[in-house]
Amino acid sequence: MKKILWAAGLLLVLGAAGYFLIYPYDYIVRFEAPTFPGAINQSIKIWNRDVAAEDAPVTQDDLLSLRQQLRVGDSVLICQWEIQPLTDSTSLVSAKLRDRDHSLANKWEVLFGNSTIERVGVRLIGEFAEGLKAHTEAFEVEVVGEAELPSTFYAYVPLETSQHGKAAGMMDNYELLGSVLNTAGVTLNGPPMIVVNRWNREADSLAYEFCFPIIRSTQLPESPLVSYDRLYPKKALKAIYHGNYITSDRAWYALMDYAEKNGIEVVPEPVEVFFNNPNMGGDALNWTAEIYLPIREEESGTGP
Repeated sequence: MKKILWAAGLLLVLGAAGYFLIYPYDYIVRFEAPTFPGAINQSIKIWNRDVAAEDAPVTQDDLLSLRQQLRVGDSVLICQWEIQPLTDSTSLVSAKLRDRDHSLANKWEVLFGNSTIERVGVRLIGEFAEGLKAHTEAFEVEVVGEAELPSTFYAYVPLETSQHGKAAGMMDNYELLGSVLNTAGVTLNGPPMIVVNRWNREADSLAYEFCFPIIRSTQLPESPLVSYDRLYPKKALKAIYHGNYITSDRAWYALMDYAEKNGIEVVPEPVEVFFNNPNMGGDALNWTAEIYLPIREEESGTGP
């Protein structure tokens, strides 16, 4: 009997030591989100601008695992986000919280069901979840599947921006590009586009071309700000996006998910075609863009 009590006591001590000294979190909040991981990842980073402690940026191991520092009153909460896709349109989100300076006190309070971090965590993560739900209701993505990237000759302005700044870069150069082409009498040949040449998913940065498809001629205007190129037809995955063009990159993540689930190797250099002019206003859910993600072509080898 004494041995049993001694063993039970030892297990209790080891369990308490592990909980207070080793277990890395004070409290975990979980919720199911009505969207795919890429949209959640980007929403966390945008939300961070309002809640970050000491202007700390979000860091990430990959798309599904992020780390954030939140300012709550006089405290700093470390939040480890884990995103688990459930279906094509739902994900399980876990926010694992730890008070940077008062972790032991919080863990003690959690044992008795009256912890500050539980109340604060549920409120704070709940607010994020509500904002995320509102965001997902503001856009729609339909993955069409395999298609062909259309061929066109185009005039473009090269740009480098943050991922979130993509649409602003387009708007800043819309009149410039249009003015150069219209003054020279160039014939347009389709709606505006962007062609992404580099997408840094760790830094959320882009190098891309903002383009107007045009009819090629021998009298194209020369400008230090405008260049010309051709987009050649190639196999791609296609999605239809409805919503504000600021967040049309959500369709990129949907296509990346589709490619991974279907074993399709893609080149992470999206092409977007925009069918509405945001300057005209209106309900953004009525704006349409076609999003293409090129399929990597197999390299043909040569014989010995």
